[in-house]
Amino acid sequence: MHCSYYMLMHLELSHIMPFPNSSMSSLVSWKKKDGASVSMVTTFFEYGNLIDDWRPLLRVLHLGGSGDPYAQRGSALCLAHILMAGCPSQARAKESSQVRIHFSSVEEPLQALISWITSQLQCSSGASLSLVTPTLSALVSCKEARYMFSTNGGIGYISRHLRDKQSSSKSYSKNIVKPSVQQLYELSFCIWLLTYECENSSNIRAAFHRDGAIKSLVNLVSTAPREKVVRVALSALRNLATCTSSNDSLPEIHQHSINTSSNSSSSSSPTPRKKIDGSTFLSDMISAGLMKLVDNMMERQWSDPDLVDDLRVLNDLLHKNYKEMSTWDLYEAEVDSGSLTWGILHTQKFFRANIKRMEGVKGDFILLKKLISLVNSPDEDVAAIACFDIGEFVRHYPNGRHIAKAFGAKNVIMELINHDNPDIQRQALQCISKMMVQNWSAIQ
Repeated sequence: MHCSYYMLMHLELSHIMPFPNSSMSSLVSWKKKDGASVSMVTTFFEYGNLIDDWRPLLRVLHLGGSGDPYAQRGSALCLAHILMAGCPSQARAKESSQVRIHFSSVEEPLQALISWITSQLQCSSGASLSLVTPTLSALVSCKEARYMFSTNGGIGYISRHLRDKQSSSKSYSKNIVKPSVQQLYELSFCIWLLTYECENSSNIRAAFHRDGAIKSLVNLVSTAPREKVVRVALSALRNLATCTSSNDSLPEIHQHSINTSSNSSSSSSPTPRKKIDGSTFLSDMISAGLMKLVDNMMERQWSDPDLVDDLRVLNDLLHKNYKEMSTWDLYEAEVDSGSLTWGILHTQKFFRANIKRMEGVKGDFILLKKLISLVNSPDEDVAAIACFDIGEFVRHYPNGRHIAKAFGAKNVIMELINHDNPDIQRQALQCISKMMVQNWSAIQ
């Protein structure tokens, strides 16, 4: 392969380990041209534009199953560092003063690399996860890459990996391979860095709220096998709990676009209808059971002062928010987040007391519609709880049977009667029975 590839490998390795008194170390002072030291910019950019030496690395990635995993992992990491060198947020002062990098030459290959990463994250295999976690951990340090990754649904893919491995129903997901402690740490690290964009992006906040990231992080805190994983997950939760929407007046575009007046990203990302900020995330955390978990954790001894500080801040915010919320507020927040958890909000007593509120402010039964959509959730616990809640609506709301059928609930739930998970099977069967029987309590 081209010698620049080997030079790049050395440049990357030199950040990890020194090569004193070796032939490798002499390469650092090698001059490409008189007065031009070797670097990412001088090797892979010419007149401020990315040259084609990166293309062989991308071809290695697209070999698929016929490719060598080690080569693909290394190629992805090398390509990430080449492309990040052309991102404005990563430009070094000494290099930017000498060469003006045109981000337009980097944007398309960076998008291609991130698309490959998200395609690997869609797989449940541990091999696919190990291919991308080193590269993703490097890319999320770049602001432009963070925006691209979140636009490609990356927050949801990471949340699903964390959630699937922690789910209580994992015994029914035979094809899911539990990640290693290091992979859990790297994924939570990526989520943590992505939370720093919440302050300036309503779309990224919407992705965290919509894709179940809160539930994944809370589950990670409760089950993580190492303190370092707990620390990063708590830091991510703290960032979400304290984020605001005060900077949303700025266009939601890549940092380079702010400087070049480009509106491509803002036009492709619709503004969320509902305002989402730290109070929304706190409601999601309370629904996911974080408050009780934090109370228990504060009684333990922790060696990391940052972790203790995160616990203190979260504890204060959660208790303050909880005092201002009713049980119905908690239920609305839980359904909106799509992260349903068994508890007092999913009981006959709760629905009997709050059934009229299911109509919604506009009388459009919006929560019922959301529950019907959650029946097809990939999280098996969520699907089972959604079936139960719909069944309780049918029982307690006047003419609830006909309303649920009109919204298509019966056809969707009928498909789950033969589900592999016995809990989903039972809840779906009971829900259909409640739709068919006029006086359900008489046959219990």
